[in-house]
Amino acid sequence: MAHPTSWSDSLMSPATPPTTSAAAQPGTDGAAPASLAGREYEVEVGPVAHGGHCVARTEEGRVLFVRHALPGERVVARVTEGREDSRFLRADAVEILEASKDRVEQPCPFAGPGLCGGCDWQHAAPGAQRRLKASVIAEQLQRLAGLSAADVGWDGTVEPAPGDKVPKGEVPAWRTRVQYAVDEEGRVGLRRHRSHEIQPIDRCLIAAPGVSELGVEKRAWPQTAAVEAVAATGSGDRQVLVTPSPGGRLPLVELDRPVSVMRVEESRARGGERTVHRVHGRPYVRERAADRTWRISAGGFWQVHPKAADLLVEAVMTGLTPHKGDMALDLYCGAGLFAGALAERVGEKGAVLGIEASKRAVEDARHNLADLDRVRVERGTVEKVLPRTGITEADIVVLDPPRSGAGRKTVRQIAALGPRRIAYVACDPAALARDLAYFGEEGYVPHFMRAFDLFPMTHHVECVAILKPAEKGS
Repeated sequence: MAHPTSWSDSLMSPATPPTTSAAAQPGTDGAAPASLAGREYEVEVGPVAHGGHCVARTEEGRVLFVRHALPGERVVARVTEGREDSRFLRADAVEILEASKDRVEQPCPFAGPGLCGGCDWQHAAPGAQRRLKASVIAEQLQRLAGLSAADVGWDGTVEPAPGDKVPKGEVPAWRTRVQYAVDEEGRVGLRRHRSHEIQPIDRCLIAAPGVSELGVEKRAWPQTAAVEAVAATGSGDRQVLVTPSPGGRLPLVELDRPVSVMRVEESRARGGERTVHRVHGRPYVRERAADRTWRISAGGFWQVHPKAADLLVEAVMTGLTPHKGDMALDLYCGAGLFAGALAERVGEKGAVLGIEASKRAVEDARHNLADLDRVRVERGTVEKVLPRTGITEADIVVLDPPRSGAGRKTVRQIAALGPRRIAYVACDPAALARDLAYFGEEGYVPHFMRAFDLFPMTHHVECVAILKPAEKGS
């Protein structure tokens, strides 16, 4: 279950327009093209685009990707990135000349041009945010897969999580894991958009109460590069993961609530996983979902919205309709959430195979599902492990790939097993659309789809698509 666990992840989504090269390209006269950063344009804002911005054009026809704007507005856009030879420019709306009816005063004092880059849509009413996300999903499906909402069995809405439907001007406090950056003065903050610069903060409005009550923002963090705060759902477990600065020593951690402390090494172990050492307390937190308790080791994969795990399990199981005795696959299984739900439904005569690349997540999954002897969890990438299992057919499959998607090779491997239903859990609509196109090439078509707003105030959205074999002759 690879989902954004830090704001630095969310700021570099691969689905956003490609970054213009920072290296100067000589012009015909040998001079480097001039930067346009700081130049202002008065523009009419066009449609929303994937990545938390809208598209606009200057009078000369130059494309702008504008943050802090809404479709239909007239704004002054100040360029933040791009040169004279760039294919497009990035910009912030620094003055609103004609406002959309969906615009609200942003609740967070740290949201806005040049400030924290974590929230993309603080200036949009909650309902408008969900409509913007729905527009992005529809556009990606059509552009990358040639599919309409009707083609995928989607009603065109993005559903809020229970409790997140708040009035204009309010913010749901949902994020159970927040990774703070620390500046040279020891102040915690969040990174500015597409930048390593840190915006100091004294509170993050979207942080879950269990994170806020720790008081991380109130403390100084000397010799520290980053602090990640975790507040488990369904238990009182709280944890902080502290990354010392290069050559720095771990500071004394004293917070407002009892908390486990982990030290994170800058270097990563083979396979890209962070090396984490226990300082004191449990080296894991206990999450509660799908009527089970789940051990999640320090820095391990888990949904960051407290309602997400149960919502996604319900959507996936409704779509797959597992039968007793089914052979089921849980690909990119993380700590085993879907594998556990499948095992309960396929019964003692059924079997579930989970595949996961993260060593830490595999250890958690095996621990979490140790009481279910019909579940097996293998470590490695799906495209390498699946062929080695010897499995030639499966009844149902769930896959929850990273933001980059599953890819054509893995899709082909899944389709070759002939499942009657496939559940695809997607945290990126562009990757979902690409993979749906690949599944179409292999004879699988969408049965229905749902979309969930599990990352309010940001551009991220979660989708669950259920696929089935295409009817013969169609």
